[in-house]
Amino acid sequence: MDQTVPAYAAEVADYGRSRDPEPGEGALVKNVRPESPAWDVGIEPGMRVLTVNGEQLTDMIVWLWEADDDTVELEVFDPRDGTVTPVELDRFPGEDWGLEFDGPIFDGMRTCVNACVFCFMTMLPKGGRSTLYIRDDDYRLSFLQGNFVTLTNLTDDDVQNVIARNMSPMNVSVHAVSPDVRRRMMGRNAQRGMDVLETIMAAGIEIHAQIVLCPGMNDGEELQKTLRFCEEHEQITSLGIVPLGFTKHQNRFTWSYSDKPELARETIAMIRPYQDRAFERFGRHTFQMSDEFYLDAGIEPPEADFYDGYPQYYDGIGMIRSYLDETDNVLAADTERLRRVREVIAARSQHLLCLSGASARDTVARFVESPHGLAGSVMAIKNRYFGGNVDVTGLIVACDILEQLPQDLSGVMLFVPKLMFNADGMTLDEYHRDELLASLTGRGAEVHVVSTMPHELLDTLEHILGITPANSTIPADPTH
Repeated sequence: MDQTVPAYAAEVADYGRSRDPEPGEGALVKNVRPESPAWDVGIEPGMRVLTVNGEQLTDMIVWLWEADDDTVELEVFDPRDGTVTPVELDRFPGEDWGLEFDGPIFDGMRTCVNACVFCFMTMLPKGGRSTLYIRDDDYRLSFLQGNFVTLTNLTDDDVQNVIARNMSPMNVSVHAVSPDVRRRMMGRNAQRGMDVLETIMAAGIEIHAQIVLCPGMNDGEELQKTLRFCEEHEQITSLGIVPLGFTKHQNRFTWSYSDKPELARETIAMIRPYQDRAFERFGRHTFQMSDEFYLDAGIEPPEADFYDGYPQYYDGIGMIRSYLDETDNVLAADTERLRRVREVIAARSQHLLCLSGASARDTVARFVESPHGLAGSVMAIKNRYFGGNVDVTGLIVACDILEQLPQDLSGVMLFVPKLMFNADGMTLDEYHRDELLASLTGRGAEVHVVSTMPHELLDTLEHILGITPANSTIPADPTH
């Protein structure tokens, strides 16, 4: 904050009272926008907002709910002198309060109380990114960020909070509906999840549901029961069905649908009548198979309108169809831009190499390897770090890249997918992006971290190569 601005506005400076907040109490202020309502009363980064309109500030849901009007009353803790000051903020219609908090949850993450036999967290190698080992199951993150939760750890007060604050939609992992199957798969708290699910659906909460399909556990007759349950509950507006994934760091599973294409095809066929009936009733297909099933079965994924607007896109449902459609659009609409990119790369005596997970390699190649596209090549990185049937791009790690790429990368323009890095630039095996790129540059490559989606990839290439897009009057920035 500008040092010429007083720490607090005069009308609130005299209300400070000393007390120590409880550990984790309130929301830590990360940033304050200059000239905002929060700035005007002297709130600064490092302070904590303890209450909003008299409510304890435990998460962003409370904040969004209580701070919806144009006036809000806060209690703010200043760690410099231990004072708690009540302040009133006013804003113009449509103006934001100017506060950025340190995360969406302020009173501690709700962790998992289940013992799911298919839990990916229990199959991880040691020494990876620390956040990988947090078994979160927080219903608030389901509403705020789309995380899938089981609802097994909700108290009665939590359930009423979901209903009273209309936390809709919620993303819920169902897996199975028979009590004995759920207990075997999820542990002794499994029934609580079903009880809560039915309660919040009865109150009008919309549900995006998920099944992790494990051969011999919740497939076959049990899958039919679960599908019928979802069909009977209109509040479930989408159901994502994803296959069991496992690593080499466990001894419970040795195969999944990727090993038995015929079983993947049978499962796709089993789901089809439910999809057709849902479309007849609601104009949506509701029951959605993940991309892996179509890859495993060797079947082209459905057309885009089959995915009902992609409600579970980030659960891996519809990504391939979206990529294929975008590829066709770019190849048809941007022929001149693509030609210029190919010519400049050739003039630089470089070859474009794009890295990908094994499952997406052929899909990405439809654009990158096309002679009318980028005329480059795609290399699938085998996931030896996790092993098992892990083959997605987002789980690629640095050690596998360094082991599998040639030592001599001279003349290679290398594209590394940005999906493999978190917001801090770290890979799952704890390499920083800069460290990985330095190693690859040392082998002679020109390395870039990119999105492999066709439009973004083409835009990025034009910036890298200093090409002004044919349909743009804005000069490209070659340092981008």
